[in-house]
Amino acid sequence: MLDTVVSVSPSDATTIDAGGRELRVSSPERVIFPSTERSPDITKLDVVRYYLAVGDGIMRALARRPTTLERWPKGVHPGIVLSTRERGGGDAFFQKRIPQGAPSYVETARIEFPSGRHADEICPTEPAVVGWAAHMGTITFHPWPVRREDVDHPDELRLDLDPQPGTDFPDAVRVATEARALLDELGYASFPKTSGGRGIHIYVRIEPRWTFTDVRHAAIAFGRELERRLPGEVTTKWWKEERGERIFVDYNQNARDRTIASAYSVRPKPGAPVSAPVTWDELAEVAPEDFTIGTMPARFSEVGDRHAAIDEVAHSLQPLLDMHERDVAEGDGDMPYPPDYPKMPGEPKRVQPSRDRDRPR
Repeated sequence: MLDTVVSVSPSDATTIDAGGRELRVSSPERVIFPSTERSPDITKLDVVRYYLAVGDGIMRALARRPTTLERWPKGVHPGIVLSTRERGGGDAFFQKRIPQGAPSYVETARIEFPSGRHADEICPTEPAVVGWAAHMGTITFHPWPVRREDVDHPDELRLDLDPQPGTDFPDAVRVATEARALLDELGYASFPKTSGGRGIHIYVRIEPRWTFTDVRHAAIAFGRELERRLPGEVTTKWWKEERGERIFVDYNQNARDRTIASAYSVRPKPGAPVSAPVTWDELAEVAPEDFTIGTMPARFSEVGDRHAAIDEVAHSLQPLLDMHERDVAEGDGDMPYPPDYPKMPGEPKRVQPSRDRDRPR
């Protein structure tokens, strides 16, 4: 078994088998997730063992992809603050560069940010890398939608259905059902998963022939078509104050340096929920809170990886790009990028509507 304990050292460290490599886990009994009404304390060793138990699945999601690590080395406890682009100094943080002292088997891929700066991110090639990252306090893995062989051309379209206040998972399911119909019309094989929260992510493998800008335009076109099909239920509005009680199609998740928590990733929430691959047929029947670090290994052992066929076909992005060009011809141009981006070609003015109204004329 992948999680067989090899030894326990007197220095409060455990060595376990990770796909044929000996992996040292320090402070194995450190509580990462405190107990809840539905779950016991979850330790660092529990997190490492979880990732090794779903090794084939997590590797299908991460293999040869530059991956940002969301690290919570002190655990997910009340008062722990996650550093963000806007607010640094937290106890938990996103690590985009390979940590110092990484084992020799941890490989990297060089990626470039919108600013023009670059970084060497870890690039998982085997389960031991994932186990080592978990030992380093990684809770969630955020892979880029590219492989290291070509980091400038995504091989994945990611559709993020994000419930806004006043909506919930069943609303996202209803929108996802229409999204599936549209993807079927386009001839795309699509693979849904829970986000680990209230949202739904849908993945489509694409040929790595288009730029990040192209893939983002494709996501915009897809979102706009869903808006037309489900008026009042779907929005692509970037500014939160304009979204209303609708499901937001977050097209900017396809921009360079934007990532989504991978399939099987643990989310930093009470009870350790995980992002669970599901079939389309079971999506309407599942409850996202039922997929946790405690329940997923048994499900994985029983049904395998629900995304096992995801690499069997790669699609052309052209049908969605044609839809985008049609929208542009009809007056619907590009949409705002995230605020930390430099001004992008063709982007409209990046001003929140309320601030725009308040400006002196």
